[in-house]
Amino acid sequence: MSVFSAKKKLVFATVVYWVLLTYIITALVWWFIALQNQNTLMANMRLAEINKDDPAYLQKAAVIEDSKARKTAQYIGEGATFFALILLGAVFVFNAVRKQIKLSQQQQNFMMAITHELKTPIAVTKLNLETLQRRQLQEDTHQKLIKNTLQETNRLNSLCNNILLASQLEAGLNTTSQQDINLSELVESSVKDFAIRFTDRQIIGNIDEAIYINGEEILIEMLVNNLIENALKYSPKTGAVTISIKENTDAVLLQVSDEGIGIADVDKKRIFEKFYRAGDENVRTTKGTGLGLYLCKKIMQGHRGTISVTNNQPQGSIFTASFNV
Repeated sequence: MSVFSAKKKLVFATVVYWVLLTYIITALVWWFIALQNQNTLMANMRLAEINKDDPAYLQKAAVIEDSKARKTAQYIGEGATFFALILLGAVFVFNAVRKQIKLSQQQQNFMMAITHELKTPIAVTKLNLETLQRRQLQEDTHQKLIKNTLQETNRLNSLCNNILLASQLEAGLNTTSQQDINLSELVESSVKDFAIRFTDRQIIGNIDEAIYINGEEILIEMLVNNLIENALKYSPKTGAVTISIKENTDAVLLQVSDEGIGIADVDKKRIFEKFYRAGDENVRTTKGTGLGLYLCKKIMQGHRGTISVTNNQPQGSIFTASFNV
């Protein structure tokens, strides 16, 4: 299903929603008018049956008018209740349909992205291995191809880990095996690993020593790697990516700053949603599946922490993961 098709379905659902809602409300108003006209007619008939010369005429007429007013109030009350229930149900159904269509669109975008993400490292790895197998290369070229192959393999492994973890978290995986982690050493190790993999990038670590948190080491490592990888994706090659850890009286703060394109305010609220990526998968050139930041949020929730994004100065973004102490 293309994005255009998804939009057409959303427009169709919206039109059907408003047509049905208008019809139901119109029918409700029509029945109220019909009942009220019948109420008025019955009251007039009862009034006509009373002899105007009857000494109790005014008293009897007052009783009829009171009965008419009570029925009118009854019709208004019942009509208002039905109207409120109809609106509540209509809003619920409409939101459910919109959510389902948008989720279907996001899943389609994810499948398009994941196909590209899987094919690229596999193709590069295959080409490099075939080159190494068929040709006698100089040592520096040989090592360069091996290094490139390992980078693509690590990328493929990271992608598979993200998909697996997303499935486990959706299935209710909890972090019951939490233990004390030397966050400083873990982040330093990740920074060194990325510096080796991306020798042409400026990756800076401002890490205070011996900062510990209680958590699941594998998940925290994935959190750090996803944040660093996200910063590298959306930063120019000349821009620096800075990873810092600070501890105060209330929390341990892990911050990853970049000098990239930044994030629009409208997207800041949604970038942690599953599969969400700003823009169109058909025209976006930046690699990604829309799972990385979603996993970061889920990991932080599992560790009773929070994650947020703010603007960097003069440009770029700052992602802050806050662990309670």
